[in-house]
Amino acid sequence: MQTKPFSTPRGVPIKLDMIALFNRVICIVFGLMLVFITIGIMVGVARLFLNLGDLLINDDITRQYMRIVSEVLTLFILIELSRSLVDYFSAQRLRMTFIVDAGIVFVLREVMIKLFEHKIAVEEIYALSALVFVLGGLRIASVLVFQREKMMHAEAPHPD
Repeated sequence: MQTKPFSTPRGVPIKLDMIALFNRVICIVFGLMLVFITIGIMVGVARLFLNLGDLLINDDITRQYMRIVSEVLTLFILIELSRSLVDYFSAQRLRMTFIVDAGIVFVLREVMIKLFEHKIAVEEIYALSALVFVLGGLRIASVLVFQREKMMHAEAPHPD
């Protein structure tokens, strides 16, 4: 552990553990992020239900469907990000699979919205398809690496 001696004004030395301080600050920041994401999910769900009333009243049903689909997919992204943060508190590390999942959902959200609105060029479809392909490969690789680490940890002799 890294410790630095630190003196108070009276000259009494205090040891400051920088790693513990860093971990504590990270936990606080991730906790705050999780609170804000949770609030965002609750507000998003409430808005989703409020928009259902507009769906019945409004003449432009296609635009309302588009808004609802967009909001649902945005909620999926927030849920994936919150899963990543919750996993950090249990494993003390960010798992690549949850982050890549959020990226895949975000790209698919954009593709679905643009396809629905008929506002996407062929080149953009190719580029986003390549991005989803790379993210999918990254997700598969991260799962394989995680499984290998898990097996190596289980096979390692434990000092008793």
